[in-house]
Parts: sequence; structure tokens; C-alpha cells
Amino acid sequence: MAFAPSTRPEVYDLLAVGFGPSNLALAVAAREHREALPEGDPLTIGFLERKPAFGWHRGMLLDGATMQVSFLKDLATLRNPASRFTFLTYLHERERLVDFVNHKTFFPTRIEFHDYLEWAATQVADQVEYGVEVVDVRPVSAGGDVEYLDVVGRRPDAPGELVVRRTRNLVIGAGISPVLPPGVEGSDRVWHSSELLDRLPSAGDARRFAVVGAGQSGAEVTAHLHDRFPDAEVHAVFTRYGYSPADDSPFANRVFDPGAVDDFHRAPAAVKEMFYAYHSNTNYSVVDLELIEDLYRRVYAERVRGDSRLRIHHMARMAHVVTKPDHALLTVETLLDGRQHDLEVDVVVCATGYEPMDPAAILGETAGLCARTDDGRFRVERDYRVTTGEHVRCGIYLQGGTEHTHGISSSLLSTSAVRAGEIVDSVARGRAADRVRT
Repeated sequence: MAFAPSTRPEVYDLLAVGFGPSNLALAVAAREHREALPEGDPLTIGFLERKPAFGWHRGMLLDGATMQVSFLKDLATLRNPASRFTFLTYLHERERLVDFVNHKTFFPTRIEFHDYLEWAATQVADQVEYGVEVVDVRPVSAGGDVEYLDVVGRRPDAPGELVVRRTRNLVIGAGISPVLPPGVEGSDRVWHSSELLDRLPSAGDARRFAVVGAGQSGAEVTAHLHDRFPDAEVHAVFTRYGYSPADDSPFANRVFDPGAVDDFHRAPAAVKEMFYAYHSNTNYSVVDLELIEDLYRRVYAERVRGDSRLRIHHMARMAHVVTKPDHALLTVETLLDGRQHDLEVDVVVCATGYEPMDPAAILGETAGLCARTDDGRFRVERDYRVTTGEHVRCGIYLQGGTEHTHGISSSLLSTSAVRAGEIVDSVARGRAADRVRT
């Protein structure tokens, strides 16, 4: 469903950049806030998304890959268990609720959860303008105060025409972008893991792959290639001695509870650093234990048979890679002694993670209105609003890029429902306060 021009307000109460899961949860929270108002007068809200349609890590929707968070941490349940946007409601509409219950799992496949997200996205599609890339945000002053923000975008099919939308509050949820190792450029034979399923058809009858990275994506790609290409060698290259398991034990998982955000936000800077040191193994560069054990079984079984297709290069790194017309030449350096050897493969898959989009790059000159910490990062209040001067009447909110103020879960699915509700409530309170003043 396209965004109807006739429904577009002159000034939005809330305009959001990006339409991934975090801002989808925001759309759901705003829709339910509107429906709960007995007297009407809802918040006007819109979204600008550069992609032509909703999608979330499509390149890694691997068969059998499961979510790493409970289905109860969906778009709404932790904020409103009675919501019509919950995963259980989705299952009921898809006539799979009983079957899922019999499945006895908290962790649906990634494919199924993506279908759930698409299902929810279609129900709020009237709020979204797809195919608009935001390129600037301009402050609009009135009477000496910054009252509004003009969000400027452009469409790929009409790059010379600017799309301008005015808002009283802005949410930046532009997501993350893939990262390749330093000095490495993508090519027909060097991919990022986010491209995997899109690129694999071009691999043809490839006989040798290299997968760089020791996190969940690296392990999943390694297993997938090993299954899909039964005659090919798969070389896993990573700097650790082995894959490290994620700590998903009950007490450790409490770092993803909504209440943990309160604890982290009010903690002193030194405590925040300790928190990361203690609990980074709940989320970063770690692998589900079941997958680790599966890969180990494969390696051991092949050693027994004397035919090793899955080869682990641990305590090693990719020193550099050169793309040739018919192969990629990967130089692997062993960290223990610095020795290097060349590995000729058909494809190198870099499962080397992502980095958050820089909100300052999106904000443009408006970034100058934002207060910063001593190390240059934005100061962010508990309600995810960036601290600004008193002359700035409009609000700037972040969904992502707030790990330094709100902790590990600040952009994750674990708290998306609650986080979205807090932002909607904050905007609603601000609008009510403005009306009292005027």
C-alpha cells in the first residue's frame, strides 16, 4: 500500500527515518496510541525508507536458521500483551498457532519471523513512503526558536527532485550497514555475508569457499555452504582459537530486560565500561552452542573418514585478498608465528559484522544543535531524545547508536516494543505540554 498524498499532514508530529524492525515497532506503538485515544486527535506520524519495500536481512534468511531471541520479544508483547500485532496473533491468522505450540520452542526460524514482520508492516503501510533516501535535515526557526525540522530526501528514479517533509519530532532508526575488513573491497568473488543468498546463484559449481569471521553469521554461513555444496571445501578463518558460545543463561539474559536500560542509563561511566566487559559475550561475536557443536561434529566426522571438506583456520586472519578473473587469492596469516600462506578459492564471504549508521551524517547541519559527550557522542536522555539547547523546541530521537547511554539492547529486538512505546509517550507528552504553553 502506497502512502496516500491526501493523508500527508502539513507538519508531522513524528517523522522517522528508516523502516526496519525498530521503527516498525514504533509504527505499531503509534497506531495503538491513536486507537486508545477516546477523543481522537492522534499523533500524525510518517516514515521514510530508502528501500522499495520492507525487508530485514533478507540475504541471511537461511533455511533452518532460528532467531536468537524469544518470539515474545516481538513488536508489541512486552509493551502490550493484548496487542493485535503480536507474533501469536500472526500465528493465529496464519492458522499455525496450534502447530507452533506443539513445536515446543521459543525460537522460530528467521524466515518465519521475517514473514511476521512483513505481516505487521503491511498493516501500517499507509504511514510509510518507500523509495526515499534521506540526505539532509534542516532546522526551521520561528521567533528565535527551532520549532520544526525539514527532512530532505530524494528518490532513485528522480534524483534531481527533492522530497521535503516537515516535522515537530524526528526519530532516526536508519539501521546498520555491512562492514568489510580494512583494505578489502567487495567484488564478484568477495562478498559480505549480508549478500549471501542474493549472490549464491552466481557461485555456480564453486569448489572452494573461505568464510572470514567467528560470530553467529560466520558459523551459519560456514554450515550453509558446507550443506549446499557437498563437493566443495569450506575454509573458516578467524582470529579466535574456536567459536565462542553465546551466554544465554537466565541471569545473563536479564541484561536485555527493559529494566536493565534504566540501570545502565543512570550508571556512572566506569560502571558502563565494566558492564560491557562483563556482558559482551551475550551478543557480540558469539555463536549458539548448538551450532558450534554441529560444526565440531562435522569436522570430527570428516577426520574419521579421512576426507576433510570443512577446514578451520583458527588464530588466523585474512591479511589481504586479491580478486582474479577466475578465483580469489586469499592470504591467511597465522597469528601465533606470523607465517602466511595463500589460499585460492572461488568465493570469500566476509562475515565481519555491521556498524550503526552515523546519525550525525543524516542530521547534517542539525547535528550542530545536539549536545555531545567528552568523546564526541550524542548525549541522549532516558526517553531516547537527544539533548539539545533550550531554544530547540523540536525533538530528535535515536533508535540505535545509543549503546553508550542505554546499553547493549538499545537497538536490539529485545527491547524494541518497550523502546517504541517510550518514544511515542515522550512525543505525546511533549505535544500536550506545547499546547498548554500556547
